[in-house]
Amino acid sequence: MPVNVVMPQMGESVTEGTVVRWIRKIGDQVDRDEPLFEISTDKVDAEIPSPAAGTLAAIHVHEGETVPVDALVAVIAQAGEEVEAVDVGPRASAQGDGASEQTAAAAPQAHVVAASTAAPATSAPPAPHAERQRSSPLVRRIASEHHVDIGSIPGSGIGGRVTKHDILRVIEGGAAASPPRHDSGVVAHTPPPLRPSARRHDSGVVAQPQSPIGGPAPAFADGERVATAPFSVMRKKIAEHMVHSQRTAAHVHSVFEVDFSHVDRLRQAKKADYERAGVKLTFLSFIAKAVIEALQHAPILNASHKGDAIVYSKDVNLGIAVALDWGLIVPVIHRAQERDLLDLSRGIIDLATRARAKQLKNEEVHGGTFTITNPGTLGAQFGMPIINQPQLAILGVGTIEKRPVVIDDGIAIRLRAYLTLGFDHRLIDGIVADQFMALVKDRIEHFDPAAV
Repeated sequence: MPVNVVMPQMGESVTEGTVVRWIRKIGDQVDRDEPLFEISTDKVDAEIPSPAAGTLAAIHVHEGETVPVDALVAVIAQAGEEVEAVDVGPRASAQGDGASEQTAAAAPQAHVVAASTAAPATSAPPAPHAERQRSSPLVRRIASEHHVDIGSIPGSGIGGRVTKHDILRVIEGGAAASPPRHDSGVVAHTPPPLRPSARRHDSGVVAQPQSPIGGPAPAFADGERVATAPFSVMRKKIAEHMVHSQRTAAHVHSVFEVDFSHVDRLRQAKKADYERAGVKLTFLSFIAKAVIEALQHAPILNASHKGDAIVYSKDVNLGIAVALDWGLIVPVIHRAQERDLLDLSRGIIDLATRARAKQLKNEEVHGGTFTITNPGTLGAQFGMPIINQPQLAILGVGTIEKRPVVIDDGIAIRLRAYLTLGFDHRLIDGIVADQFMALVKDRIEHFDPAAV
């Protein structure tokens, strides 16, 4: 019996998704859980696995089209089955990031094949570049930003796949690349790659920015002083989500300075043991553990709002903001209160790694009750983060650095950082927020050595 493939809901507030590209084409044999197509939403860019083994028999949504959650996207057929053609209507306006959008005539038919045949009855939209099959979406994005031909790079991955390491080696080595050309024929100017200083503490898992910072500007034709570019799907949804949060919540921020000297001594003593277990012990792990413990004493900060009601959660489902080259997502560690420091550290690194590889599962961007974001990775003293709706609070972590402080009427050097709590003043009073932060501060400064 044919298996319907639908647009997944990659987040609680997500109502639609855009098909960025098809990884498999009509007539391809696919295994269960094999990547089938790539989508983009405000929560995540992700490669969606096939729900069943069989043949990709019908594609109902073209690259660049945006459809509601649970809309039919494709059909997987079993051997001997046939799927009737379906008119999918006019192509929607392309809203992708531009790297995988294609031009096609209006009112195309769904691409269909009989599962028992060896070749497709109607060919699927071809990938714009053959090298798509030899690289990840992140690698292709980096290649596009730096105008590098992936096909010219020897891949070190499985089957000659070009990895992130491969393309960064080419970029940093100054390898020649074809300059971008505007439709007018004017060659665009590309600034040289930036090499930011490696000012970086072990406080998080945020990637170094690719050059140019914030992504490349569009090409300028001769005589042009401005150029426009459409929002990517993710950027458009992020913008909507942030504006909604600002309009919904009464944002207030409270800043506490916290001493990390004790935690640093514990980390130095134990990091080798963690590394032997395959885990990097970061300051963020200690912060997350302290926050989880404090939230169990402050249930209102682990709650959310729904209409005129407060929804309390028994579990601490901790969101960790992860910076991507193309946006920001917040994967969730569910039931974080049940994890020890080692398991928590492993979970943070795993989610960040798979977020950048577009391998997060649907449930891993659902159900967060509190979020931690880390603007201090590149040196920010503190930030004023926007609450991740429908949550009621968010913690921002500033840079962790040595500072002179007064202790017992003397000057001492201590490792310190500013932690900022953003909270919804409609439901959380200032004194409650400060009591919570005082508890987080105490948990960090007097972290239990037996818990490391």
